[in-house]
Amino acid sequence: MNILVLGTGCAKCKSLEKITREVVAEMDLDAEVTKVEDIVEIMSFGVMTTPALVVDGKVVVKGRIPDKNELRHMLTK
Repeated sequence: MNILVLGTGCAKCKSLEKITREVVAEMDLDAEVTKVEDIVEIMSFGVMTTPALVVDGKVVVKGRIPDKNELRHMLTK
């Protein structure tokens, strides 16, 4: 699984990265979490509001931070 955390470095972006890494570790997922801060690359996903989360090429969250249970559900689909 390939997970991208899209965000320019704001507090919410950092929080989304932290919670994503925590959930991946707790669930022992075979996933690579990458932080993307380049605005051009972020916009290439059609994201205009950060933070955003991309799982295997699909934007699953944008403009907010999901709670851990919601994130677990997204990562097990």
